[in-house]
Amino acid sequence: MMFPPEIAEAVQRLAIMAIPLILAITLHEAAHGYAALRFGDDTALRMGRISANPLHHIDPLGTILFPGMMLLTGGGLLFGWAKPVPVNFGRLKPQRLGVVCVALAGPGTNILLAVLSGLLAYGLPFIPDSGVTWATETLRSSIDINLTLAVLNMLPIPPLDGGRVLVAILPRAVGNKVAELERYSLFIFIGLLFVLPMLLHVDILGMLLLPPVIFLKGLLLTLLGLS
Repeated sequence: MMFPPEIAEAVQRLAIMAIPLILAITLHEAAHGYAALRFGDDTALRMGRISANPLHHIDPLGTILFPGMMLLTGGGLLFGWAKPVPVNFGRLKPQRLGVVCVALAGPGTNILLAVLSGLLAYGLPFIPDSGVTWATETLRSSIDINLTLAVLNMLPIPPLDGGRVLVAILPRAVGNKVAELERYSLFIFIGLLFVLPMLLHVDILGMLLLPPVIFLKGLLLTLLGLS
């Protein structure tokens, strides 16, 4: 049976990007739980969330449905999310440093995965010819996905990791005001993803993410001698 070119291309993109996306999201969340444990909060450990098993972290909407729709429709900017790891920030010691380190653990893990993907590119000459194209595209996707997730999560909007860092480093009174934005986070992202692009015909989120992602990718490839 022959599939239409559009369907065949979407399936090929799914095969290349699904594994890196699931790994990126899963290990991002597990890293939050591990960092929290190191600072005194074992909530994630007790709930089985310090795990590399994707089944412990998958959110049906954010990990499967939403990214899958973007892949199948050819969306230019791919991202997703997992079930947030539960953290009792009041148990972290020292609290402010703990909040910052727990927040940075997720994006930091994504940066590490991007570096690892680049290093794995040195093994491509040893792969059979039949698998070289798939492996090359998968590693390239892993770098793009992990850098995009790292930059996205460092946007200073609660409950993203960058928002957590911002709240932790601001004076308490100001930080509490910023933290109140979390209740509006869904509307903020709907506005960035859909409303503003339709009204202004400008990809606002892409404008925020692509420049730092392109910079980090170029820096990574240059440092690894892959550019």
